[in-house]
Amino acid sequence: MRSLCFLALFVITLLEIGPIPITGVLLMWVVLFRPAWFYELVQKIYDKK
Repeated sequence: MRSLCFLALFVITLLEIGPIPITGVLLMWVVLFRPAWFYELVQKIYDKK
């Protein structure tokens, strides 16, 4: 899971170098639609065991 998140952030960083602001569009989409996978990811990150 950690490596998958790192890979996704790495790809977004590489795409951000281009002329299209990917991060802002992605964050607006997450805020507007609140996808289930994002909520589950946050739960996994902040889960206290």
